[in-house]
Amino acid sequence: MTNAGGAPQAGARGYLGVDGGGTKTHAVIVDESGHERGRGHAASANITAVGTETAVANILAAVRAAQQSAGHTAPLAGAWLGLAGIDRPEDAAALGPRLCAVAATLRLTNDGELVLGALERGQGVALIAGTGSIAFGRDIHGDPLRAGGWGHVMGDEGSGYDIGRRALRAVTRASDGRGRSTVLVERILAHWRLDRPDELIDYVHRTVGSAEIAALAPLVLRAARECDETAAEIAQSAADELALLAVTVGDGLGYREAALPLALGGSLLVRDIHFRQRVLAAVTARRQLGPVSCVEDAALAAARAVATASAHAG
Repeated sequence: MTNAGGAPQAGARGYLGVDGGGTKTHAVIVDESGHERGRGHAASANITAVGTETAVANILAAVRAAQQSAGHTAPLAGAWLGLAGIDRPEDAAALGPRLCAVAATLRLTNDGELVLGALERGQGVALIAGTGSIAFGRDIHGDPLRAGGWGHVMGDEGSGYDIGRRALRAVTRASDGRGRSTVLVERILAHWRLDRPDELIDYVHRTVGSAEIAALAPLVLRAARECDETAAEIAQSAADELALLAVTVGDGLGYREAALPLALGGSLLVRDIHFRQRVLAAVTARRQLGPVSCVEDAALAAARAVATASAHAG
């Protein structure tokens, strides 16, 4: 690990956090005091979206980049990998043997667990909206519950992909004259450097994947802030779906009559304050809201949690 202005320390203890989402994988290494020493990035680590082999390759690429950034040459002492798509025991069983060499001790969970760690004693609900969407929580006894996370074909309501897909449908309707006019037509065409709406047919079906469709979400949310009626309806529908995820898990955990602690993660909720406010308002309209935490860097939080746990164990 590199000191400020110094050479790599081969014997220094490093701790790793990995946040593997549907679009990108972030890896962060911290030292024993929780200070960040390096980070790396790679493509998706969602095994549902890209498959086990590709997910493993992307995780290892992000970890190697973080180690190179940190100047870290020693084996990592501990790691917490929070990955989208890790929802069943067999998912962890498929990845665990391929990743066990990453660190001396390895914790492998769904990415919702990383965000949930921001709440006191890890109790309450973590709501994540990025390329996909999921709500995950634990009650006072530590028992887990989740809703959503079904993937873009069957679910992911309120996610970036869902918003992008709804926007594309609105564009086709507006272009046909079946729906109201919207600035989304010209903005999506410009975003993908297309000249005519009919070019979307070949482009969407042959060129883009779920990540590229999800990448339309910031464009839609910006149009919503500018009062485009169609975009505003899409944004509100997404906020209502995310609120339903959070409330469903909260009710199942026993928070129906109590204030619901909520931790927010994922690019849509972390980076867009206006959309985050829509979601919180939608939750508040349904249930009493307790403490709210916004996890801006889940990988860093995970690495620090591992370092802290190691210090307490020692």
